[in-house]
Amino acid sequence: MGLTTAGVAAVTTAPGLTACGSGSSGSDGDTTLKVIAADYGDSTANSSQKYWNKLARAFEAKNGGIKVEVKVYSWTEVDRRVADMVKSGQAPDIAQIGAYADYAAQGKLYRADEMLAIPTQAGFITSIAQAGEVRRVQYGVPFVASARLLFYNKKLFDQAGISSAPTSWDELKEAAARLKASGVKIPYALPLGPEECQAETMMWMLSGGGGYTDANGSYTIDSAQNIETFEWLRDELVGADLTGPGSPARTNRQDAFDAFTRGDVGMLNGHPTLMQQASGHGISYGTAPLPGRRGKSPSTMGVADWLMAFKRNGHRTQIGKFLDFVYTEKNVLDFVTEYDLLPVTTAAEQTMLGDREYKPLWRFLDELESAEFYPADKTSWAEVSKLIKQKIGSTVAKGGDPTSVLGQIQREADAMENAGA
Repeated sequence: MGLTTAGVAAVTTAPGLTACGSGSSGSDGDTTLKVIAADYGDSTANSSQKYWNKLARAFEAKNGGIKVEVKVYSWTEVDRRVADMVKSGQAPDIAQIGAYADYAAQGKLYRADEMLAIPTQAGFITSIAQAGEVRRVQYGVPFVASARLLFYNKKLFDQAGISSAPTSWDELKEAAARLKASGVKIPYALPLGPEECQAETMMWMLSGGGGYTDANGSYTIDSAQNIETFEWLRDELVGADLTGPGSPARTNRQDAFDAFTRGDVGMLNGHPTLMQQASGHGISYGTAPLPGRRGKSPSTMGVADWLMAFKRNGHRTQIGKFLDFVYTEKNVLDFVTEYDLLPVTTAAEQTMLGDREYKPLWRFLDELESAEFYPADKTSWAEVSKLIKQKIGSTVAKGGDPTSVLGQIQREADAMENAGA
């Protein structure tokens, strides 16, 4: 997943414009919608192509004259594929990828209220829909979401005499020290390597009372809270040799997940997919809210992947019809159930909360309501994320200087914002 977690109020409707249906430059006759989507499967057997093909055929059977062609690409190439198509003047009608802000800023996308029926718009979980806005106008339509929790190995906790999951940083350090004393190889896995360290970074910032941005959307990367967070990690976890033998700066998320499924890790932050991986390897695990500086973290990190619709082919009405179909409860549940992801609609969420089949996901769903998301509405975020991947690991090394490193990232982020990056 590229995953990096609405009321009507979350979708701003410009004066004089209504929901989809009127004034489209397309018609319902003999239209082919071209869709590019990301693959959430890890093999041919569970490729997302199967889901989209079934969905497209079901839609076509109910909507004569509209054909849907879907091509699915891996996450390592789908964003680039769409970028190349847009650059060559061959933008798809719909793209399901990881970021929308650049295309919105260039005026290439339909607004959500131009496409979606009002019930569809009103059906999104508010916190997620708001994460799809640029200057209070929604362009990114959330597709699926994920939230993060603390995972812990129950067997290793029992062996170390730890009776419950930690709720604060002090308790986390104490638990890690006990795990180390009982012979656990990696008491707490801290993946600050380049694969997805922007996620681990954000989770720790949030748990320390900080974050990437303030309420106004301005970067606050070098805030006092964030600096103190990384000083604590440097001194109290890494410096106390509680993060295992490898350097956090060279530990990727999948490295940490793999070590957890081998039984080598006591605790780590994870998303719902780790449940399936751990169970598949016979690991008995528990989940808990992220520990915070003095108690439970004020919020966790949510990640959403996005659908967006390009104006180029003028198929606004047809796109709206298809997206309304995509977001029917059955279709949403079919997809999230296949991949252990979280739904973005309140109807699907309520169904999952009422069905014990989905009980392992309930805690993630609870956390999603107050989750904070990457500042994906910023066109500078992609470059800032790269900077974090390059530099953040050095903050927790012996002699690391969080004040200097976070200050450097902040200055570069501000420069990009001022230059309209």
